[in-house]
Amino acid sequence: MDIIKTTEALAAFCKEAANHPYVTVDTEFLRERTYYSKLCLLQMAFPGDGEENAVIVDPLADGLSLLPVYDLFRNPDVVKVFHAARQDLEIFYVDAGVIPAPLFDTQVAAMVCGYGEQAGYETLVRKIAKADLDKSSRFTDWSRRPLSDAQLRYALGDVTHLRQIYEVLSARLKKTGRGPWVEEEMAVLNDPQTYQSPPDEAWQRVKTRTHSPKFMGLVKELAKFRETYAQSRDIPRNRVFKDDALVELASTKPTSEKDLGRSRLLLREARKGEIADGILAAIKAGLDMPAEMLPRLDKSRDKLQVNPAIADLLRVLLKARSEAEGVAPKLIATSAELDSIAAGETDLPALHGWRREVFGREALLLCQGKVALATKGRDVVTIALT
Repeated sequence: MDIIKTTEALAAFCKEAANHPYVTVDTEFLRERTYYSKLCLLQMAFPGDGEENAVIVDPLADGLSLLPVYDLFRNPDVVKVFHAARQDLEIFYVDAGVIPAPLFDTQVAAMVCGYGEQAGYETLVRKIAKADLDKSSRFTDWSRRPLSDAQLRYALGDVTHLRQIYEVLSARLKKTGRGPWVEEEMAVLNDPQTYQSPPDEAWQRVKTRTHSPKFMGLVKELAKFRETYAQSRDIPRNRVFKDDALVELASTKPTSEKDLGRSRLLLREARKGEIADGILAAIKAGLDMPAEMLPRLDKSRDKLQVNPAIADLLRVLLKARSEAEGVAPKLIATSAELDSIAAGETDLPALHGWRREVFGREALLLCQGKVALATKGRDVVTIALT
């Protein structure tokens, strides 16, 4: 089993991989103790059988540079194949600002090809590659060295079986003409904003019961400080203070370290020093925030006048169309989108692109009373109303 530990060996593999139409890629990483994922292993393979043409790269090896990999990722003639790519891509974007292209995500492709909403890698290996995965190494600490042969083979299996999965799915997409559907879905993964966490927007992830602008101003400043502090020191945001402590701070509005000492939820390390100073500064900034700058939650969804009967009909139509097309329902439209369509909204992903052809056009006609649902044998179909 090849384990690459030098930049020269990595460059040689990437040079050979560039002669092939695709390369499969996977990573093993840790994130429990850091803000950003720590890359521990990188696995790659180009067309072949078994462990042929497949390698494991040790990014923790002294002196190894991933620049040859990033050059390969930029090569427009080689498709980069991942399964559930988002977290892997975030690693490369944070490390080098690189997003592999062209990109193919087998999880998305499997949903388009009728493998259901939970198209896990293990399921695809079993159904397409006709193999079973050894799960015994699933919870490995990939940062530890040395790794056992069993652990390395487990990691390598994430790219060797992926070759056959990619070939089967890409052939099916070509046969059905649905390749553009998957390409459309890759837009989010190809967007750098997908992998950015601006501190100014961190407040939007905090769940609160109180939504008054003044309160949310405090939440915004506290979340901004926490995100900035966590990013600059590469520690999990919950190591600074957790969401429940953030909400408590926004409610109690402490103005001194003595006040922080009375907090029930704040970690001891956060009651003094840099974190305490940051909290107090954030509280002051939140209290001093001009009224026109205070954040306001988008309450437009709360005002939606959803007709439950129409929403139920849309769910029936979605189920029928997804079964007829062999596409996972969740990929076509979410439950929230169905409610929005039933309330009269028209600027939604489910009503654009390939989704419009599969579902959106008929969904709008159903809401407008221009078609009805009927049964034909065991199928649900739409019939035009005059």
